[in-house]
Order: sequence, then C-alpha cells, then structure tokens
Amino acid sequence: MKVIIGLIVLWPLVGFLFNGLGRNIWSKKTVATQATMYILASFVFSLIAFWNLQEHGAMTVHYFDFINTSKFKIPFDFKVDALSSLFLLVITGVGTLIHLYSTAYMKDEEAPHYARYFAYLNLFIFSMLLLVLGDNYVIMFIGWEGVGLCSYLLIGYWFTNANFNYAAKKAFIMNRIGDLGFLLAIFWLIVKLGTVSYGEVLTVESLAKLSAADITGITLLLFVGAMGKSAQIPLFTWLPDAMAGPTPVSALIHAATMVTAGIYMITRSNILFSASDFTQSFIAIIGISTTLLAATIAIKQNDIKKVLAYSTVSQLGYMFLGLGVGAYSGAVFHVITHAFFKALLFLGAGSVIHAMHHEQDIQKMGGLKSKLPITHITFLIGCIAIAGMPPFSGFFSKDEILAAAYEKNPIYWFLGVLGAAMTAFYMFRLYASTFLGKFRGTSEQANHLHESPLAMTLPLIILAVLSAVAGAIGIPEIMGGSHWLSHQLSTIVAAPHKASLTHSTEWILMAVSVSVALVALVIAIFIYGKKADAEPKTAVGKFLYNKWYIDELYNNVIVNPLNRFAGFLKDIIENVVIDGAVNGTGKLVQYSARQIRLVQSGQVGYYILFMVLGIILLFVCWFNDINIMRFFFKLTQK
Repeated sequence: MKVIIGLIVLWPLVGFLFNGLGRNIWSKKTVATQATMYILASFVFSLIAFWNLQEHGAMTVHYFDFINTSKFKIPFDFKVDALSSLFLLVITGVGTLIHLYSTAYMKDEEAPHYARYFAYLNLFIFSMLLLVLGDNYVIMFIGWEGVGLCSYLLIGYWFTNANFNYAAKKAFIMNRIGDLGFLLAIFWLIVKLGTVSYGEVLTVESLAKLSAADITGITLLLFVGAMGKSAQIPLFTWLPDAMAGPTPVSALIHAATMVTAGIYMITRSNILFSASDFTQSFIAIIGISTTLLAATIAIKQNDIKKVLAYSTVSQLGYMFLGLGVGAYSGAVFHVITHAFFKALLFLGAGSVIHAMHHEQDIQKMGGLKSKLPITHITFLIGCIAIAGMPPFSGFFSKDEILAAAYEKNPIYWFLGVLGAAMTAFYMFRLYASTFLGKFRGTSEQANHLHESPLAMTLPLIILAVLSAVAGAIGIPEIMGGSHWLSHQLSTIVAAPHKASLTHSTEWILMAVSVSVALVALVIAIFIYGKKADAEPKTAVGKFLYNKWYIDELYNNVIVNPLNRFAGFLKDIIENVVIDGAVNGTGKLVQYSARQIRLVQSGQVGYYILFMVLGIILLFVCWFNDINIMRFFFKLTQK
C-alpha cells in the first residue's frame, strides 16, 4: 500500500512535468490523453486505498523526514483514514471528469497553451492531494500554498487580458492574508507542543498542555486561514472574480478542491475546535452571515458564472455553519454533495457558454431547453439538488446542517432556511432565464446553437446521476437510513453530533425548509419563465447588483491607500532618500577624487614644496607636543 498511496500523489505530478516540459513538443491529443489518464490513475488507486481502509483500517505511511533536528522533527508522512479517503475520491473523481470535459472545451487553444493549461490542472490536483494526505500541518500547508499558486496560474490563464491578471492577483493576495493566520497557528503549536503531527497534536494529552487562551488563539488563526481559502467574510471577494479563468477551472476551484480545503482542515482539527465555544460560535456567525450576504448578491447577478460563484460562497457558508454548531459530518456531507451538483452546474454553464459563442449574460439567452436537451436536463437536476428538494443529494446534507443549527440556536435555523429560500429562488431564476421562454440572443447565435460534444456531455450525465443519488450515504435514521457517512467519520470526529430532536420536530423542520424553498422555486419560474430580469432600477436592486459595493469599499479603504503609500515609498523614500543617499555617496567620492587628484600634478617642484611644509609641520608638533596635548585635554574636559 505504501507504493499505491505514493502513486496517488505522484501521478498528477508526472502529468504536470510531462505536459509542462513537453508543451512545445506534444500534440493536443497526446496532452489531453496523458493529462486525463494520470488523474484517472490516481482515482483508481484512491479506490484501492479506500477499500483497503474498509478492510484494514487507517494507515500512516512514512517516506522520509522533512525536518529532523535534535529537538524537533517533521516527518513526510501520508495518512489514509476515513476523512482523507473520502476527499481523495472526490478530488480525483470530479477532477477526472473536469479533465475530460476540458479536452473538448479548450480545444481551440494553441497546442503549447493547451499543454500549459493541463499542466496547471495536474499540478492543482497534486497540491490538493498533498493537502489532504499529509499527516501533519506542515505538509498540509505545503499543499495549501500549492493550490493557492495554481489558482493564480489558472485564473490568470489568459494572461494577455489585464482584468484577468488583476483577478488572479486578487485571489493570490487575499489567500496570502488567510495563509498568514494558518502559519502563525502552526508556529503556536510548535512553541507550545513541539510537534505538528496530527497523532500528537489532536489528543487529549496535548489539549491538557494548552490553556483556554492557547486553544482559542490557535483555532481562530486556523479559521483565518480557512476564511481565505474557503471564501468567508471578509475574505470572499476573490472567489467571484475567479470566474476570469476558463469555466472548467471554475468548476475545479469551486466544486471539489480549493474552496473545500478550509472545511477539511477544521474537520481534521475538530478536537481543537470543539474545545473552544467562542471559536465555534464565531465560525457559525461568520458562516451564516456569508450564506445570506452571498445569496442576496446572487439574486441580482446576470452573468451565469457570477450567479454560480456567489452560490458557491453561500453554500460554503452553510458548511461553516455546520462546523460552528458541531455537525462536522454534516459539513463534510455537504462538501461531497456540493462537489457533485456545483461541478455539474459549472460544467453545464460552460456547455451553455460554448453553445452561445462565449456569451455569459443570461438576459441574452432563453429558450435553450430544446436546443441543448442534455445540458438542460442535467442543469435542471443540479438546480433541484442545490435547492434542497428531496430526494436529491442537497436535501439530505442541507437538512442535517439545519437540524444541528436548530439544536444550537433556533435563530441559526431561521436564517439558514431564509438562505435556502434565496438559493432556490436565484438558482431557478438562472434556470428559467437560460432555458425557458424565447431565445433572446442574436440570429447568428440562434443559427449556431448545438449540443456540446460527448466529451462535455458525458461528465454532465455522470455528475447529474451523482447529484441525484449521493444523498444515500447520509440518509437519516428517521427515514430508515443508518447515515453511513456519520459512522464512517466516527473515528475522526472526537464527539460526533447526536441529534436530540424528536422525530416529529425533525419532520416539521424538514417540511418547513422544503416548503419555503419550493415556494421560492415556483415564484422564480413564474416570474422569469417568460422574460428576463431587467436591469435594476430601485435602490435596493442596484445595491445588490453592485454586490453591496464591498469591492468599492475595499478599494477605497484598503487598496487605494496602500497604493498611495506604495507610491510614496517608491517616489520619495526610494527615489529621493535611498537612491539620493547612494547616488550622493557616489557623487561625493567622484568629486573628492577629482579634487584630490590635482595634488598629483606630476611637477617635482610642488612635491618638494609639500615635503618641506610637512617637515616644518612635524618640527612644530615635535617642539610643542606638551602644549598640543594640553589643548586637546582641555577640549575633552569641556
């Protein structure tokens, strides 16, 4: 198993090297085949590791010592347990489908750029696998930084566009802000415990060595890292701008990989977080606030990818709400179901954009139901799943989080149901505006509308099936299920959440959330089934359309002052003070040299004169040494 686990990570790295180094050599067919097969191989080996886990239990594999001193040691170990094995399957499985989809979606790219794109995708998967397999926080952090770098490269893939480069830099910088918190938490653990290995940190004995302040400080800093990577308030504005990258990249970042890293890290560290009530309450408040904020923005967006982007931010808020109320398995459950239906929705959006010749404005779509039958039905399944309609997967995972939220604080539940209603509304506004009614595009677009090729529709079909049936892994007991996922994670979650609600209360909560979402769904279809949403004219509509003006606020309060300060440092401190001092020193030396060299005139008479004057000066000093010493003594006394 040691070799198999190692190959799970190495295959994507081999794909990165193969396509990256050979980008000017290989044909597009060779690049596409190799890149996809390497990820498929990782998926197959992940399945083997998963089944081995079911038979033999968790396994930790040691490869070498990353850092080894007399007092401190960081081993390069991989850990396959109930949590990491699930993420392996999701990352490599969804990743394989996105690679397959990309082979057709990116076919118009030139061969070197085509290879560069797939090299970045392979490196992204490698970094994410490193993140979830690492058996300590340092190895996790290496993967954590790797996915941050790859997101920058993929978002700015079309680097000739200045706006896309700006979006890539924005994602990179905002992630670095969060990463600083994660790094400080690692240093704190090293100082207090002398180790970063999960098996030594996440124990009752280690908790006993930490004060309440230590636990709260460490968990808050870890959550800051999760805020950046998983796009929570206030570090969420990079994620919608990440739509600048190719649509398959959006699916990869938003569905199963980068944005779920924060949920993975907190679930992995649940014993620490469960020991701090303050941190958990803080996470729950940030999570539900992010859910509602992003949902209100999504209601008024007209870019098909922007709606899905804010939807991702909102759904991530649900996951953090689950973490904050102690429903760790519910949060992981929603990660899995979200990976399927959000990847489906993004790839479905890509199919629409492909058919519409890169048009992304839903105001210019409509009536695509008959032209794109496979895309239509799969997209509809994704919308139903994310809206939380039974028996689709999103219903089960969202219901588990809402039930746990109700137990913790009914206000959380009420706000969560409100967010669920808005989710159903904006998703079916998107669906109705895109697929129902009459076509609102140009006649040229109408003449060229066609269903996407098999390489794009096959992943849609597979993801649609998974979106429909994935809820089976978490069917609650009141519905006759055993919640397989909760039992699977029981060895990871120190204190698994046990529902204390009566069956009648659970049924009522389910009925309310589904009914509210269903009403919102019907209203959206009724309003937008025959016409598109016009540009907002009311103050509230403009406020939501402009995303609460948060980007403008950040620019005015943070970005512009920092740019002006940087300009001051560049123009005044660097150019005038530092360069002035350095250049002034050089000019002083040059001027002094020009003056002193006049002494070396080459005329012997002058040299003799200076010698005579020097001798006279020496004689004067010789005969007046006592007076000179007294003079300097008086000066020093003063």
